[in-house]
Amino acid sequence: MFSLNGKWKLTFWEQPAEAVTDPDGMKKMDTQSIDATVPGNVELDMMAAGLYPEDIMVGNRAYEIFRFENYQWCYTRKFESPRVAPGQKVELYMGGVDCLADVWLNGVKVASLDNMLIAHSIDVTDALRRKGTNTLQVIFRSVLAEAQKYRVGTLAYRMDASPATMDFLNIRKSTHAYGWSILPRILSASLYRDVELRIIDPVHIVDVNWYTVWLDHNNKTADLYADFQVKVPLPAMKELNTVFTLRKDGKEVVRQVAPLLSYAGRHHVRVNNAELWWPRGYGDPALYEAECNVVDADGNVLAANKQNIGIRTIRLERNDIATKDNPGKFRFYINGEPVFVRGTNWVPIDIFYSRERKMLPDILDMIADLNCNLVRCWGGGMYEHDDFYDFCDRNGIMIWQDFAFACTLYPQDDEFAKKVETEIRSVVLRLRNHPSLTLWCGNNESDRSLLWQMGAMGIDPNRDRISRRIIPDVLYEFDPTRPYLPSSPYHSQAAVAMGQGDHILPECHLWSSAYYKDYSYTGVNSAFASEVGWHGCPNKESLEKMFDAEFVYPWDENGNWNDQWITKSYRSTPKSGATNGRVELLRGQARNVFGDFPKDLGSFIIASQVAQAEAFKYCIEFWRGGKFDRTGVIWWNLRDGWPITSDAVVDYYNSPKLAYHYIKNVQYNVCALMNDPVDGACPLVVVNDTRKPCAGEITVADVESGEVVYSGRYEVAANGKTVVAQIAPRPGQGMFLITYRVDGKEYKNHYLYGSIPFDLSDYVTWYEKAGIYDMTYLNQNK
Repeated sequence: MFSLNGKWKLTFWEQPAEAVTDPDGMKKMDTQSIDATVPGNVELDMMAAGLYPEDIMVGNRAYEIFRFENYQWCYTRKFESPRVAPGQKVELYMGGVDCLADVWLNGVKVASLDNMLIAHSIDVTDALRRKGTNTLQVIFRSVLAEAQKYRVGTLAYRMDASPATMDFLNIRKSTHAYGWSILPRILSASLYRDVELRIIDPVHIVDVNWYTVWLDHNNKTADLYADFQVKVPLPAMKELNTVFTLRKDGKEVVRQVAPLLSYAGRHHVRVNNAELWWPRGYGDPALYEAECNVVDADGNVLAANKQNIGIRTIRLERNDIATKDNPGKFRFYINGEPVFVRGTNWVPIDIFYSRERKMLPDILDMIADLNCNLVRCWGGGMYEHDDFYDFCDRNGIMIWQDFAFACTLYPQDDEFAKKVETEIRSVVLRLRNHPSLTLWCGNNESDRSLLWQMGAMGIDPNRDRISRRIIPDVLYEFDPTRPYLPSSPYHSQAAVAMGQGDHILPECHLWSSAYYKDYSYTGVNSAFASEVGWHGCPNKESLEKMFDAEFVYPWDENGNWNDQWITKSYRSTPKSGATNGRVELLRGQARNVFGDFPKDLGSFIIASQVAQAEAFKYCIEFWRGGKFDRTGVIWWNLRDGWPITSDAVVDYYNSPKLAYHYIKNVQYNVCALMNDPVDGACPLVVVNDTRKPCAGEITVADVESGEVVYSGRYEVAANGKTVVAQIAPRPGQGMFLITYRVDGKEYKNHYLYGSIPFDLSDYVTWYEKAGIYDMTYLNQNK
């Protein structure tokens, strides 16, 4: 491998009526050139060259980028030829190309690329000079200009469309980049992941797919298949063998040798004393090092493939309709064990993808710290870096992977279908060996979008060519081992026929829940919530980073939001008007819990964060308290991808809001909690998301008076739930402190009783007396 990362030259010019697609055409343009870095984004290079504001994350400065949306860009890199032996080929590997690009090497066009979401490998053997200097050029076209070549279908309108958002339809570029409620409009051009030359030997392994076929839990025995494909000069094949090896913690547990009889085959591997891969809480996420080698008659390794695999099975039990009489089913089983999902939604962590890899470790550690056992990769984003999936493998975090489609019906024509099939195949082949990958999902809210806009006309999302035909056909061929959900939420033909919206679905998105204890979600029939969230104001220190100084305070004397807060609401373009609905949620949710919103900024931040934290906590406890009638909740969302006011529990600067700590406290494997009154009493519940029984002491005391209202022991079965006691409601308002022990360690939780609104000063007093959470998280905002 020869890296081409590092210093490049970036040339740019305004795109003419006919885009420039070759180096000679560039010579006729009025161009500018600056230094560039790969991996990188043109915006970052422009900032470094002083052509953009120093930090476009602040205030309204992201709008400065719009004047370059109709520009073309060319990355240029010169390099010396690597040494290539006879019979070897050379591939140009480009991990991320955003987005429409013609690739030229030494004046020869070697590729025309049109998908930013997948990696590209290009055979450049013939275009590469054997000696001397090579010139590599990547010429980008404006996605906005190119989008105008396509017709937009009647059904293809985004559910939450803002100006110019339909430009994304025919372009395989991350949808959020055109402007979304959580991320800004940044129509970047970039080489955002590694660029390198790869030397390909005559004998090489194309792919190895390991998967579990059968498990015997009692005897700890597993059968695996290793499907392999190689490229070998035909005269040499009869002299070669394949060697399949499994190692656990460096110790060889399986080694099998077989003659190489074909370029593709299937090898059966029996594993005794098998250690299984489990999600967090249910056991260790055991990984094996799996190796497939092609060797000659003397045992010399000619080609090798190594990867980490897990031995496990997956099943999703679900039905199509959820009613009071016939409850919805949506439950994951790992290795035959039902799993209650405690999950978070994942969105791009930076609007400039080239910066994501360095940010990943700290943010992934948050998922583990919060004890999430599943992360949902949202369909408006992208397919993450390998580091993301490797981390989830190692840490027992299941992955719900949306394909990169969101909130609309995409084109149904043959040309687009071919693009999609290529993309889906690439993604599936890349990710299918990860044991953490638990579910493929066709899209985010495209069924819902179509029905909301066109359902009254009898339009049925089950006719969608992409989610109902192309994707499942690719999965049937290349990864039939995992469950597939056509859309989230999924409106089957049976659900569409009933015509009653989302509330009859077993799996749902609950965005009607705008306020604390919103009973629109406690009354649903759904078993599983894959989106639900509440807004919370960022910490004061973060506000001072994301706004110009004169805009940190949000309101004028009439209570109107200032312009930069409206931008951070989010307003995708200056022409979008006063899109202040999301910041209004901050004020509305604080008013909901405390009767009014404080006009002092510090107090407002505290009130807003408390309202968000209590809402998240209440929702998760509601879902966990109903285990397994309810089977999981994936809250929205972990972290922002740029500085914004949002429902994330960690802002762009990695500063946690109060909700982060409340969520962590109610996502322990074993958790004691209290739900709202049923038949006149509040159930005191202990849930156990482990595969062993648990018992310990538990007490409930009133925080204000110190009076103990319950003291005893709990016992809860493996992977079970028990109602320990029924606690009589108290008059007035207050907070209960729940103290319990698990394996000798003390834990605390709280329950806020009484009807809203509360007094903010009372709440802060209870918070301090309970002593569960560090006062730092309130004091920093005073």
